[in-house]
Amino acid sequence: MTTVRLGVIGWPIAHSRSPAVHNAALAAVGLDDWEYQLLPAPPKEFAALVGGLPGAGFRGVSVTIPHKEAAFELADRLSPHANAIGAVNTLVFEPGGECFGDNTDAPGFIASLPSPPTERSTALVLGAGGVARAVVWALRDRGVDVAIWNRTRSRAEDLADEFGARVVDEVESSQLLVNCTSAGLQGNPFATLPITPGDLSQYQTVVDLVYHQGPGALLEAAAATGAATVDGLEILVQQGAIAFQLWTGRDAPLAVMRAAAPAG
Repeated sequence: MTTVRLGVIGWPIAHSRSPAVHNAALAAVGLDDWEYQLLPAPPKEFAALVGGLPGAGFRGVSVTIPHKEAAFELADRLSPHANAIGAVNTLVFEPGGECFGDNTDAPGFIASLPSPPTERSTALVLGAGGVARAVVWALRDRGVDVAIWNRTRSRAEDLADEFGARVVDEVESSQLLVNCTSAGLQGNPFATLPITPGDLSQYQTVVDLVYHQGPGALLEAAAATGAATVDGLEILVQQGAIAFQLWTGRDAPLAVMRAAAPAG
């Protein structure tokens, strides 16, 4: 039996929960001859690795830090929103030999929220890296008033100019707060974010794209103020479900993926 392969490419990548999530999903829908694996690749090796994957039996891959912009350049064909965002987190190797690039971070982020944002919504995004690009684009695409804070103001300005957002030097009240920085991945997130636990009462919903074994200090403090919270594992599941459908043509078993994520 020939194995159909999927994987996640990044550097570093050992911490990824994606193999646990996707292998549980593949088993749940009866795709026993499919396998999802880690693919560590330093930046200099990314293009060569991707080029060899179709011949090695790969149907597609997830792309994570720091390769999303490189994947955008490498894809033969792009989805409309991947083209608009300027970053790709999902590659599909098509039977005709083309490499299709999509960005499931943006719709996965929107799907994870308690309620869909509207033109009357406001949001503060912390960070201006690759993940923030998808988040800011997704919010601006729905007409949300978005403010961006970043430690390097010029990066925030570039992102804001591109997508029609605003730049702030201090946090401001809004309905939605989204942490797109790595703060809290190791150590106390409040040591590097421009916010204190008491400030979190200004937000109805707080989203942390960093994922932990539990909710993490930022979301624990937000929940204590009564805010709704969304953790990085839920976004991992939601964006992964979209990628799963692109690769397999099957509806993703969300409940199975969600149950597998914390144990990954």
